[in-house]
Amino acid sequence: MKRSRVAYRGAVRTVIADENEHLLLSADGQCVGFDEVVWLAPVETGTIFALGLNYADHASELSFKATSKPLFFLKGPNTLVGNNGESPCPDDVRQMHAECELAVVIGRQGRRIPQSQAYDFVAGYTIANDYAIREYLENYYRPNLRVKNRDFCTPIGPWMVDASDISDPMALGLRTFVNGERVQEGNTREMITAIPALIEYLSDFMTLFPGDLILTGTPQGMAYVKPGDEVVTEIDQIGRLVNRVIREPRITVEGAAPSEASFA
Repeated sequence: MKRSRVAYRGAVRTVIADENEHLLLSADGQCVGFDEVVWLAPVETGTIFALGLNYADHASELSFKATSKPLFFLKGPNTLVGNNGESPCPDDVRQMHAECELAVVIGRQGRRIPQSQAYDFVAGYTIANDYAIREYLENYYRPNLRVKNRDFCTPIGPWMVDASDISDPMALGLRTFVNGERVQEGNTREMITAIPALIEYLSDFMTLFPGDLILTGTPQGMAYVKPGDEVVTEIDQIGRLVNRVIREPRITVEGAAPSEASFA
């Protein structure tokens, strides 16, 4: 099943997709179109774990050797924006690029989860586009706050697909398109550290909770984007995530950033 969360007629609602991926409101069965809703993150998120250099080809294009241990960093909820959302690019940036990633949604609380049982703790999968800004990167091995915790610079969605509907999450094609041109392509089978090992690694020293997200890294294909570009990230069996790059607003008013509470 494909499900998501949207703002519709003044409320946050959970929706599921029919066979044609029309939106179907789960409460009353009413169908609505994609353009009638504001897309949110498909799940209420907990801790967001992001993984750097988990594809050897991506590490190589950055002139780095992939390490034997996962290189995790954390992201705040402010970074997420839903399907058809907008991600701001600062005026002084010329090296902002998309990163298509498979995102794993944890479904059960667990600690010290062995790889053999890891998939039992997965609720489903979604798509993340974890934009990077190379000008602001201080250290490739420790992506800093300024790079990876920017407001609305991690589009996610549109759907969470139930884990039972994905036959093999380690054999999914990933693609990124900028203004219709394919700029990135890979497959999850090329991950250095596979999903079960990532779950085992994290849960060895901390408890994982329902709603936690694991962004599993991106393959090679750095193509810089600019305001006005449309970026589409696709993953087999999950769907396509649409995002637009805009110029970063010059004036910020305290409390003006949209939140889910504003739709309630």
